Amino acid sequence: MEIFFGAFTSEWEQRRAALLHEMSSGGRGASAEEEMRRRLKQLAQLGAAGGGGSGGASGGGGSASKGRAAPRAQATPATTAARPMEARLAAIAKGSQPAVVKMASYGGGARVGAMLNYVSRGGELKVENESGRILEGREELARIRGDWDHLFQNRAESRDIGSFSVEIAASGFASDEALHEQVRSALTCGFGDRRYAYAIAKNDGGSVTVQGLVVLRSGQGERLTGDVKAARIIQGRYDASAAAGEAAAKFSFHGYGNGVEFGASRLRGLVDRHDDVRDDRGQLIANEKVAGDLVQKEWRGELHSRKSRDVMHVIMSARAGTDVAAFEGAVRDFLAHQFAGNRYVFAMHDPASDPKEAGEGGKRPHVHAHAIVAMKSDSGDRIETTPAVFREWRSVMAEKAREHGIEMEMTDRREFATPPAFTRTQVRPVSREGRTEHVGTSEAAQARYDAKRSGRRTVPKSDRSRQYIIKVQESWQKVALASGDLQTVAYATQHQKNLESSISIAQTETSGTVMRADFASNFRINLATLQEMVLEGQEVREMSRAEFETYEKKVETALFKLERSVSADDRADFDEIAGLARDFVNQKRELVDLYEQRNEALAEQGGESLRSEPRDPASDEWDAAVAKHGEAVVEAGNEAMIEIEHYREGLDRIEAGKFSADRKDGMQAGLQQAMERAARLAVEGNSYLRDVAEQDHDLRQAIIRAERQAEAQDLQDDERADVKNRDDDRSIEEKDKAPANGHAAADQRLEALDEPDRQPIDNDTREAHELASTVDAINRLQGRLDKDKEAAQRSGETTRTDPAQQHIPRLDELEREQMQQRERDRDDRDR
Repeated sequence: MEIFFGAFTSEWEQRRAALLHEMSSGGRGASAEEEMRRRLKQLAQLGAAGGGGSGGASGGGGSASKGRAAPRAQATPATTAARPMEARLAAIAKGSQPAVVKMASYGGGARVGAMLNYVSRGGELKVENESGRILEGREELARIRGDWDHLFQNRAESRDIGSFSVEIAASGFASDEALHEQVRSALTCGFGDRRYAYAIAKNDGGSVTVQGLVVLRSGQGERLTGDVKAARIIQGRYDASAAAGEAAAKFSFHGYGNGVEFGASRLRGLVDRHDDVRDDRGQLIANEKVAGDLVQKEWRGELHSRKSRDVMHVIMSARAGTDVAAFEGAVRDFLAHQFAGNRYVFAMHDPASDPKEAGEGGKRPHVHAHAIVAMKSDSGDRIETTPAVFREWRSVMAEKAREHGIEMEMTDRREFATPPAFTRTQVRPVSREGRTEHVGTSEAAQARYDAKRSGRRTVPKSDRSRQYIIKVQESWQKVALASGDLQTVAYATQHQKNLESSISIAQTETSGTVMRADFASNFRINLATLQEMVLEGQEVREMSRAEFETYEKKVETALFKLERSVSADDRADFDEIAGLARDFVNQKRELVDLYEQRNEALAEQGGESLRSEPRDPASDEWDAAVAKHGEAVVEAGNEAMIEIEHYREGLDRIEAGKFSADRKDGMQAGLQQAMERAARLAVEGNSYLRDVAEQDHDLRQAIIRAERQAEAQDLQDDERADVKNRDDDRSIEEKDKAPANGHAAADQRLEALDEPDRQPIDNDTREAHELASTVDAINRLQGRLDKDKEAAQRSGETTRTDPAQQHIPRLDELEREQMQQRERDRDDRDR
């Protein structure tokens, strides 16, 4: 019999028909089991490629177009293309709902019946499996356990905590504390180093009954079974101990359980029934909160709990008022696409048809679906559950919902500055009336629950998340600029502001102090960003025209952001910074033009060497200086001259009224120190600086002063040596002649250096001066901010040091970068 798969209206119906056909046709050349595994895997690949369907109009057209396509036509599963962030955020701003797909829990094969009973409301709701078959009633649901049994590991859960009781013949104790010490001694003799909690009930005959919980795994890794056999082991240990001679005791176990949740629940029950509950260290467990903290924080690490993961419970939900039929189709398609090849069932929980009352946890106002999925497929593959996979689930669910006419988008909590979700082990329900209310099982869990329920804005602190949030802020800004709808603009702008304020709060919490104002933080951040953009221009010689235009736009964007955060008092400083930054960019544009012209000329000449081209005077002067003095000497001298010219340029701007006169003394002191350093280099043998001094009168005078100081120092050293060694009169006379000879040589050099005019600064040096001036203006404005901050601190206001300030480099770092740029320029000329 031949099956025409195109006759079916949806992918999941095709898969069901193909499965029935394959099972009825039998296998050839292989065992039935191997043939079945192979064909089921091929069917799984077909289902993944098709993406599922609902039987509606959206799925019918695609299915009909396949015609007589065989089930094995598709060999590779399809993947959902990532939807652009801006498109997602724009849709959310216009009213789309977020896709909600939750991993509720895992379970072993033994729990499948209980999970199905919950999902189906005790068999009252219809349940649909992966083949589209409707299962109704308890009998059909009970058969699922047997049908899926070959997919389960059937691994037993670990027995982590046991309930015990001990009858102790104890009497005649002076106080309750002495009684507790006797009880703990008896329990420790039997349980060893295991953790436990207990309560005492006194009997009429003088004996006491101790009830409690004990961690079944010891520190050495021995795990008790929590049954009669374990009781016999404990009893034997106690009877062999010295404590048995003081008081007889009889141990017994009454049950056991798995995990922290079981232990916390049982310990809270013990606290409810008894007034005086203590742990193995004698500490009082006063209330349910202390009981939960004890299990969560202290016992958890000693449990080594193990639980089989044969099935998982997944919940998909939508907003109240969502079309139930459309959402059911979207859920069906999502499960068929995401879990193709796996066994699963799902049921819809619609508030209109839910048989469970609201007070019992039913009739939720929003429509949702529960799915129980086998972790292992028929082909032997296991489902991966990682954060990346969960993100893919939400993306696929949103896509399938849109196909069924439901506006839905995948969202990330970092896009809205929402806190992380709490897990089922971190809270326990206290009320199911309406929206379920919980309490945290520990202080940290309670804080996480409160943050989520209150909607407190928060952002992750990892570097990867910070980079992601930067992209989110840019996307929200683009959405606001691109949309013409006022509500959309307001929504996008509000979330952009939420992210900015959350980042600011996170930075405040990290530093441990309170920020004076958001303005100062934003201003410093934008200031540092602008400076980084300006410094990036040093690499301009390696940029193409398109790259330079991108760089220019980045500088303008940085200026725009800085202007928005500047205060009225700092407006003049901003104008100065903006002018210097734009002048620097204009100079770089001219350089790009010159290099493009040079490259065009080289291309026209057929690849002639650079030495055949007309060289600019600055390059010729540099090469001549290197040939005469050596590269290392010229580099050191040039670095000293850059520092001198920086301070000269600053003094000139002060004289012109561009800089504040308050900085004049500092500039003059810096110039004097730079001159002294250059003069010392010249005296120590830097011939390049001596050549420069022929055109620089101030430098020439500084060198003369340095020579005289060096000669005076030499004279002092010689005199000390003369006193120490008691040399003869001849050596003393030679030393007396040394300064005279030195003065004569200095006078000769002074007569030779008679031109007071300075050599014009070359283009590269002028660029360095412009860059230094720009950075100097930024640093001066930063200093003004620092003064304001110090004044606020003196007035009693607590401020903090913004991390963005640390990005502003010092002048010596800029000079080193400038020297590296000069090296690259020289390499370009050599090539």
